[in-house]
Amino acid sequence: MKSKLGLASILFIGATLLLKVSGLIRDMVIAYYFGDSYVADAYLAAFIIPNMLILFMTNGMKNALVPTYIQSLEKNRGKTYLGQVFKGTLVLAFILSIIGMAIAPFLIPLLYPEFSPEATQIATWVTIIFFSCIAFVGMNAVLEAFFDAENKFSLSIVSQIIVILSSILAAFLFANQIGAYSLALGYLAGTILSLIFKLFLVVPRKVMDVKQKIEWPEVKQFYWIFLPVGLTVAVGQVNLMVGAIFASGQGEGAVTYINYAKNLVHMPQAIFGVTIATIIFPMLSKAITKDDTPQFKKGIEKGLTTMYLVLLPSVIGMMLLMPNLIELLYERGAFNNEATQATTNVAYLYFGSVIFFSLNNVINKGFYTMNKGHLILFISIGSILINVLFNFLFASWLGYLGIPLAASLMALFYTGACLIIFVRLVGGIDFKYLAVDYGKITFAVIIMSGAVIGIQQLIGGLPNLVQIIIVAIVGAVVFAASSFVMKINAFLFLLNNIRKRGKNSEA
Repeated sequence: MKSKLGLASILFIGATLLLKVSGLIRDMVIAYYFGDSYVADAYLAAFIIPNMLILFMTNGMKNALVPTYIQSLEKNRGKTYLGQVFKGTLVLAFILSIIGMAIAPFLIPLLYPEFSPEATQIATWVTIIFFSCIAFVGMNAVLEAFFDAENKFSLSIVSQIIVILSSILAAFLFANQIGAYSLALGYLAGTILSLIFKLFLVVPRKVMDVKQKIEWPEVKQFYWIFLPVGLTVAVGQVNLMVGAIFASGQGEGAVTYINYAKNLVHMPQAIFGVTIATIIFPMLSKAITKDDTPQFKKGIEKGLTTMYLVLLPSVIGMMLLMPNLIELLYERGAFNNEATQATTNVAYLYFGSVIFFSLNNVINKGFYTMNKGHLILFISIGSILINVLFNFLFASWLGYLGIPLAASLMALFYTGACLIIFVRLVGGIDFKYLAVDYGKITFAVIIMSGAVIGIQQLIGGLPNLVQIIIVAIVGAVVFAASSFVMKINAFLFLLNNIRKRGKNSEA
């Protein structure tokens, strides 16, 4: 079982990395064709609104369906339960899709009044196209959650890669003819192809009963669990939309700088943060099912220390290399040096949100496992009010640079509130264990930073890519060596697991 989970973890990390690289390539394609123009602003701003529903379904479904599906398996009702959720979600997603397409012409001018008529038109039609995807997204979300419940994490990621690659291909083929609409239509085609891929894997196994009549009381019971979780995810997108709304009033290009910087800086969170949180989720669910509270707490503590160990050096390393990274990735086609500098400045201020939200991923998994997602929802709603206040204050003071600063400070308050409530809920966790490991990890990162800054002084004349590779190797070696010498618990835990898996594979 452990070897299977280890293999699933490795496959998931690899697939997640591929997904993030695909998303990065998509951003590079947008930057190449549209630069920091109003077209890019309109497309990226429009995507935020339907993406709120997309994440509401995909992430919310995983957090709600994984524990409830595992519980239904214990009662030998897995096939029936999955079928009921699938059919109920299809109906609800179709309704949301129709409503979204109908209100898009009124919603875009309301949210982005500073957009030009041309930008408003693009944003409106892009929003309509994305809302047409929601019905397919709903079915995809249920099947992705099913894969996660079976520890087949990589299959969910592969299906998402299909969507992104379809968008990229559509842009290459049609961007010069129909502009930003090509990306949206490619996304629609990708969601359909992704659904076909999943059904091809699921239908022959007969793990889902879709022939029975929809039992709305059972669907309703599931959605009482799902709604707080999904709405919490949607609240995160509302916070992104708040930033986009304030950015839309900061002149042409501001929405684009915010989006590219956010996506790049949050890459470690998306790769490591979500990966670690997703992998420990089934383990936490089983601990709760067996009423094993000590094991549940231990899982949370291991998740928090492992997250910090992997994330902090990645984030600080990116910070030291940020000008090189943005120039290498984006500065071509319609994206000039001024756009590179602006995006770099925005990126520096997003780092706080990466750290805090990644740690919060672990804490939230604990809430969801205990079916206490409604508590996070209340905190999340409060975070919107804090975010609006911070954006108003900092955007007035620093322009669009105030938007990422507001996001980082809001993440600090949000994570702190979630941690306090969670600790009270479970009766405390081992803060001494966390503090010792966090202190050692931070010191190891300081040593790594000193080595990286020193080597950067020596290789400043080399090409960007060469500098990035050298710094990455030096930073990784110095951090690993420092972690080993200081006997950081999280590092030794990962090292021992790698050794065990190596022995298992040899056997």
